[in-house]
Amino acid sequence: MKEIRRTARERMKGYCRVCPVCDGRACAGEVPGMGGIGTGSAFMNNLSALAAFRLNMKTIHGVTEPDTGVELFGRRFDLPVLAAPIGGVSFNMGGNITEDDYIRSVLAGCAEKGTLGCVGDGVPGFIHEAGYTAIRELEGNGIPFIKPWADAELFDKMAKAEATGARVMGMDIDAAGLVTLKLMGRPVAPKPPAQLREIIQKTRMKFILKGIMTPDEARLAVDVGADAIVVSNHGGRVLDHTPGAADVLADVAGAVKGQILVIADGGVRSGVDVLKMLALGADAVMIGRPFSVAAVGGLQEGVAAYIDQIRSELVSAMVLTGTASVSAVTPSILRECR
Repeated sequence: MKEIRRTARERMKGYCRVCPVCDGRACAGEVPGMGGIGTGSAFMNNLSALAAFRLNMKTIHGVTEPDTGVELFGRRFDLPVLAAPIGGVSFNMGGNITEDDYIRSVLAGCAEKGTLGCVGDGVPGFIHEAGYTAIRELEGNGIPFIKPWADAELFDKMAKAEATGARVMGMDIDAAGLVTLKLMGRPVAPKPPAQLREIIQKTRMKFILKGIMTPDEARLAVDVGADAIVVSNHGGRVLDHTPGAADVLADVAGAVKGQILVIADGGVRSGVDVLKMLALGADAVMIGRPFSVAAVGGLQEGVAAYIDQIRSELVSAMVLTGTASVSAVTPSILRECR
């Protein structure tokens, strides 16, 4: 991983510093780029929210080989981690590898290690085209995310997403105010419940709503028929001064647990962070920027190496908290320290 990160730092120079801790401080306001919008506080809050929780160490038990597997969308995964949808290599990551190579590296690395990567959407069109092509090549192993466009573009991309062979699709509704798209003349917008219900009814695929940060909107996601939500502030890239995902996760999960799949995204950097999110109520997590660093720095091998690192850290954390399986994670392993 040190070599992968060193290569990524060279390839992403001027766009991402590949800091020892990816916390948004050095890149505040750098959008496009890998930073958070405005002061960068929403990005930084994702990290500080997770850091406020400690793990209660337990060593008098019989847990030695914890089960990191989880069932999501009717499929068994080797660990509860998905690669979040991130695209735009040319204007966010330096452009020293192609969009096609980047996307395929993320998806193939995830498939190799028993999980799934997600693909993003945006302008120019090659972002989603590269994603859809890679998912087809990998026989449906990927989750296409579509931004909340106006109806014609939205439904066209939904049809293309279905044609990839993927079983799940998502809408990153948290991109509703994304500055970069507005600057490119392709604004996106929020969707009222009735419209979301209509959108979801038009596909046979499982449907994820990404960008849910309050219990009331989580309940609305259930009402409109979504299969999963992602508790996320879009990596701190759309609205300054939002709370971190870990700050709101317990309340959001508590409102809809058992009714809809709850995925958490924001500030996860290690297997320990994965375990914290699970203890706060998530069924699984998404990780964004670290997957980008791994893909730019080492392509598919870099992604696979990063997943191995996350898995190793997660197993260690589960053993040292007496957690036998992902399904057995409880809030009792956490202590909040603010």
